[in-house]
Order: sequence, then structure tokens, then C-alpha cells
Amino acid sequence: MPTSPPASPLPNSRTEPDGSAVIRVLSYNIRSMRDDTAALARVISACAPDLVLIQEAPRFFRWRKKLARLAAASGLVTLSGGATAAGPALLCSLRATVERTEDVLLPLTPGLHRRGFATAVVRFGDAARLGVLSCHLSLQQDERYEQGGMLLDRLAGMGVPYAVAGGDINERPNGRTFRRLAAELQDGWATRPWGAEYTSTPADPHQRIDAIFATSGVEILGCGVPVGHPGVHERDLRAATDHLPVLAALRAPAA
Repeated sequence: MPTSPPASPLPNSRTEPDGSAVIRVLSYNIRSMRDDTAALARVISACAPDLVLIQEAPRFFRWRKKLARLAAASGLVTLSGGATAAGPALLCSLRATVERTEDVLLPLTPGLHRRGFATAVVRFGDAARLGVLSCHLSLQQDERYEQGGMLLDRLAGMGVPYAVAGGDINERPNGRTFRRLAAELQDGWATRPWGAEYTSTPADPHQRIDAIFATSGVEILGCGVPVGHPGVHERDLRAATDHLPVLAALRAPAA
């Protein structure tokens, strides 16, 4: 894993005089918290996110309590998702004002894992409103492509002009589902690369299968794996889970 620091610091969260908001968004597959949860919490805390888009949140025995403990250890609160969204979940800082949440279960293909979206509409300050969606798309190519279309439809139907989506796409950028998303949305890394690119695996990063996307009008200030970010240590990234996180700084316009 590369250990050199990012070329420039990622902007800190803040509200601008014009009502727009700079926010940090983290997307992270946490493998049902089966690894080192203390390391996981340290990585999340060091990234200082306003929103965390989680995949593979705990889904079984006492799953709500496990997710709440991770949120508390990271200085955050649970927003939505978990078992009720078949794995995706959302955490947020107290900076976010929550307008509404919805957990969405996608059509089940017999013999395949159930998938879903964790979604919310949040506000930062008085004027910056943002739709948020966390996803973990199918391992099966045709189902994954259909889910990509459902993701785009869900964002379009959230009733807000700006939105961010992220998660485990289970596909590289040259795949047709990833290309479908990138044709309609801004791919954070491709738009404003920062940090490192590859998200899988922590021991041997060689592919980018996790991503953060944003709708037109959201300004991407930097996006990538936070290798070398202050407080994020390689040993924690290796111990926390089997994916590397994606961290983005975005400017959400005043609606």
C-alpha cells in the first residue's frame, strides 16, 4: 500500500457565507464489523466525515446496537439503513439536520443476495440540502446493471436538486454499470483525484470497485482513498475490513 501523503490537504467542513456547505463524505465497506472494530472507528474518526455511506453493516443479532456502537466510537450517530436496507447504512455528524430517511429493498433475484439502498435527505446550515444514498451492488452482471438504473431513478426521485451516492459497485470503472453511473453522475476520483485510487484489497490495492458519485452542481474538491491523511494509519486500514474507504470533500450549493 502506498504510504506517501496526499498532494494537498482535503478541505475541512464548513458553511460558506453564500449558504453553500463544504462537507466530507466517506464511503466504506465494513464487512459486517467482523474485523478490528477499534481500527475501523479510528479510520472513520480520522477522516472527520459529515456523512458515512456504509456497506455490509451488521444485519443479524443485535445489529442496531452494533451499528450504534460504531457510530458512537466514531463521534457520529446512526442515520438510516442496516438490516432494513439489506446492508447499506448511513451515519452522520451532528452538523447534519435530517429531513427524512428511507430504506429501500430492491427486487430479489432467486438464489442471489438481497440488495437495497439506504437513503436520506439532509441539510447543512440553512440552505444546503442534499440527497444521500449508500449502495452495495450485485455480484451478478445483469442484476448489477439493473440496480445501477434503479440507483439513478432513486436519486432523480428524491425531490432535491443535489445528491451524492456511493458504495461498493462490485465493478471496475470500465464495467458497463460503472460507466452507466459515471455517464449521469460525476465520478469523484475521475473528477478531482486525491489520495490513492485503488480500494481493493487493503493488503494488495489493485482495483477501484468502490466510489463516490455526485449530481451536477455539486463541486467535488477532492476524492480518493485517504492514504497518508492525518490520523489514518496503514495498520488500521489493513485491520479494519477488506476494503479501503473512499473520502471526498464536496461543496453542496445553497438550494
